[in-house]
Amino acid sequence: MKAHLLQLALVFAAVLTVRGQSAGAWPEQPVPSTSQQVAILEDKRIKESSGLALGVRDPSIFWTVNDSGGEPCVFAIDRSGKTRAKVRVRDAANFDWEDAASCKDENGTPTLFIGDIGDNLLIRSTIQVYQITEPEINAPGQPVAEAETAAPQLWRANYPDGKHNAESLLVHPQTRRLYILTKSDDGKCALYAFPQPLQPKVSMVLEKVVDLTFPKLIRAGKRPHDNCMTSAASFAPDGSRMVVSTYSSLYEWLLPKNRSLAEALQQAPVRIEPELLRQTEAVCYDSDSRTLWITSEHLPTPLLRVTR
Repeated sequence: MKAHLLQLALVFAAVLTVRGQSAGAWPEQPVPSTSQQVAILEDKRIKESSGLALGVRDPSIFWTVNDSGGEPCVFAIDRSGKTRAKVRVRDAANFDWEDAASCKDENGTPTLFIGDIGDNLLIRSTIQVYQITEPEINAPGQPVAEAETAAPQLWRANYPDGKHNAESLLVHPQTRRLYILTKSDDGKCALYAFPQPLQPKVSMVLEKVVDLTFPKLIRAGKRPHDNCMTSAASFAPDGSRMVVSTYSSLYEWLLPKNRSLAEALQQAPVRIEPELLRQTEAVCYDSDSRTLWITSEHLPTPLLRVTR
């Protein structure tokens, strides 16, 4: 009898252990959402859209950049798919531009950050982020001539634990702290933070915030490990949420004010399943801090709105 009770106790303990482990498991089922293709980008020069940032001067437009090897330029696009500005970043080179982010700087000036952070071959001893004042844009219907920025501020950094590939650059809208989320084929990655204040003319050592592991997931039209690879990320304008894009899914976390970022990201996110695109490498929030926008890295380039 005692042996039987002991067996029951062990089974019950095992069930509790499994339940405890699964409580924080990442969801396979997505939350209900709707994807709407709002436009196809008219500008064929935007052929590898690899970052999306909401305009601060005018939230009806987005800023995007092309991937590695493209011109060192940022493009402003509106929600009808028209280009409203093309701006060359002075003294810059597009080694592997992978993302863009926007916020107001400490003086309230609308600012763009461009992440030259890609490193597929794991050969870069340092990565870099360009900071520019958000350019002015032309009025709708006006011709768009190429402009040029003033000399950018260049921030260099290196990881504390070796070389990493990354495609996700974020800037927190309230603290203005810069973050990079790394990328790997097996889903094991980490969020790193830049020091504050930022230090010019040196390579800053990034601070690891939290380790994350994105799961394999079967979705028709994609390989299971496509869901592991992080391709873009963004904070909501009000700082209440964070989203990460993979090639198959969007994952979103709530960021309560009474929790640190590391604590918030240790909770299970919700999974959003947008319309399947060929190669989603850009995501950002709208000004409502809930609606999401994505593009894909190919021609024709779609602009999609995702709501839930």
